[in-house]
Amino acid sequence: MTDATNFSRTPRLLRGAIVGFDMFNPISSVAIFQYNPTQLSRSVAPQYSEAGEGRSEPMRLAAPPRETITAQLTLDLTDQLEEGDRGPLDAGLNGYIAALEMLIYPKALQVALNEAAALAGTMEIVPPLGPLTLFVYGPTRILPVKMQSLDITETAHTPNLNPIRADVSVSMQVLNYTDLPMSHPGYWAFMAHQVVKETLASVASVNNTFGALGVEF
Repeated sequence: MTDATNFSRTPRLLRGAIVGFDMFNPISSVAIFQYNPTQLSRSVAPQYSEAGEGRSEPMRLAAPPRETITAQLTLDLTDQLEEGDRGPLDAGLNGYIAALEMLIYPKALQVALNEAAALAGTMEIVPPLGPLTLFVYGPTRILPVKMQSLDITETAHTPNLNPIRADVSVSMQVLNYTDLPMSHPGYWAFMAHQVVKETLASVASVNNTFGALGVEF
């Protein structure tokens, strides 16, 4: 599969990514899309306040809507194989798939520390904390998310059974300021996203209003 951006007259495209910030191993939690998904699905469900069940306030909002994002990713190492690139550690796509999976794995060091604490008689063991995960899809969409599922279909392999072509479906729940404390960087990432969204909506509303009146800027 040839990347069309190699053509000299094709505008350079930004690549989307899912980035996990982890103090133990940040590099293993960065998954840059080889090809941006051809399809991105978003489900947005409003959250109305139960306090507004009466007739006077049926539209009172309790929180931002619950948003779920599903992206269909394609990974393909065919072209790189012709140039001698067999993927990280000659393992095909395994490394790139692992970068996605590590977003939902507890780190081995944390697991070992918890096991040692349990053997030492610690009464309360805190479950390992996953990385702050950001879905990055252009400058106007940088969102804190929680991974819900990864569906991986390997469609071609090397003689050593390393995948060289795969389709990955990623489902993510967007985390908003009701899910995170104010001290968490994800809180402010969502707030920044909402401010950008409000600005875009306001500008679009103004343009539509004046456009309908036949006024051009």
